[in-house]
Amino acid sequence: MDLSRHGRPGPSRGRPLPFRTCGTLLVITGLLVSGCSSGSSTADTSMAALASSTPAGLAPYYDQKLGWRECGVAGFECASLKVPLDYDKPAAGDIKLAVARKKATKRSGRLGSLLVNPGGPGGSAIGYLQSYAALGYPEEVRAHYDMVAVDPRGVARSEPVTCLDGKSMDAYTQTDVTPDDRRETEELRTSFQEFAAGCEKRSAAVLPHVSTVEAARDMDVVRAALGDDKLSYVGASYGTFLGATYADLYPKRVGRLVLDGAMDPSLPARRMNRDQTAGFETAFQSFAKDCVALGAECPLGSGTPAAAGRRLKAFFEELDRAPLPAGDTSGRRLGEALATTGVIAAMYDEGAWAQLRDALTSAMRNKDGSALLALSDSYYERDSDGSYANLMFANTAVNCLDLPPAFTSPAEVEKAVPDFEKASPVFGEGLAWSSLNCAYWPVKATGRPHRIEARGAAPIVVVGTTRDPATPYRWARALASQLTSGRLLTYEGDGHTAYGRGSGCVDATINAYLLEGKAPPNGKRCSQG
Repeated sequence: MDLSRHGRPGPSRGRPLPFRTCGTLLVITGLLVSGCSSGSSTADTSMAALASSTPAGLAPYYDQKLGWRECGVAGFECASLKVPLDYDKPAAGDIKLAVARKKATKRSGRLGSLLVNPGGPGGSAIGYLQSYAALGYPEEVRAHYDMVAVDPRGVARSEPVTCLDGKSMDAYTQTDVTPDDRRETEELRTSFQEFAAGCEKRSAAVLPHVSTVEAARDMDVVRAALGDDKLSYVGASYGTFLGATYADLYPKRVGRLVLDGAMDPSLPARRMNRDQTAGFETAFQSFAKDCVALGAECPLGSGTPAAAGRRLKAFFEELDRAPLPAGDTSGRRLGEALATTGVIAAMYDEGAWAQLRDALTSAMRNKDGSALLALSDSYYERDSDGSYANLMFANTAVNCLDLPPAFTSPAEVEKAVPDFEKASPVFGEGLAWSSLNCAYWPVKATGRPHRIEARGAAPIVVVGTTRDPATPYRWARALASQLTSGRLLTYEGDGHTAYGRGSGCVDATINAYLLEGKAPPNGKRCSQG
């Protein structure tokens, strides 16, 4: 529920995906909360749990056996299974899902399967498994669990949503999301309309059926095919919404669930996008404080973080007037939109701060935009040949289906800009306009903001980082309080998500839960180191 136009910038391949929201900046707010939703009121109750028995029409899906085979990556096996395109009409056709696993390194003491999802929405869980989770998760966890991933419907290897070719995506990602006049506002509106039309033209059959509820139901079919009575799962960012939705639908089938970098499902999209905007401001202030302390080495100058923010905003405005050369073979220059995405991409991990300082130095002092463009391309998953991965297409498709649009017209955005700028003087205007994209989506939203309680589920660990830019800490507190069995684990630090990011306390706590079933006391806190 995150990346919309906001959802433009992207993560490194070895980490959970930044939460993108509905919009052009794709994250840039892109990873802004999952759902492009309006300010409608939230529901008072959670969705009804599904029946514990398998409906007759779904039995053929639940009775499937996975045919594992080698899949070109040493140590991994792959398989596929079918799920109904429409769970209400299972005879209407199927979707084929891609599944991958790496077997537990110890056969004695095996605990079953541990599914992982890095977020997005739209992130490839298989890519995350093969590049990070099955190799970088704690050794003792990998020893006792088969590490498993399934690309959700519409994502990567599972009948991916497609929308635009590379050239059209280049134009889309460069669209000015801080319009200065009526002409630029119309250009932005047109870009959203053309994106939506491209998705409808290329993916009309699947677009109505890529909701988070359907993806959660798919996970239960996967659980059955794996032979597990209960689902054990680690979801990051948007993956927390997917996992919580599963728990609400199948509370008695919850095994050990870790929801890291949590989303609050009770919020409408506009509120979510504004909250994330404030989260990026918090992260930028931490970066700016670190930068200005370096004195002359900081491209944003000396003084206060607030002053550094004003300098960065002024630089963005300069790029709006005169984009910089970026050494791009396709002729792209670094304008305001791409530069903003590049900066936001680095906010997800404090380990990227040095890279961002260097990129800003090159752009601001040497008039070379190539390093910031590279950060932006990584966020959008743009390859050197000019092609784009499916992430941004699937992200918008899921977000626009999960919640009603945050805004329905440019006039609504104009009224909301001051509130977004209050949340973030640096990023607020662009993130507000980025939230307009779902207004033109060809499929009506099927989801609404709602509480998730998962009554009857085993303890679920919800992890929140106090200075998380993409999924603000308050969301973790909210989700943990909604879940009847939620246990809040707080990481006092920077960056997006906490597990495997350097806190021995966080890792030990989650490992004890996954390996021994020892859920932490609600409200436990961990710090860096």
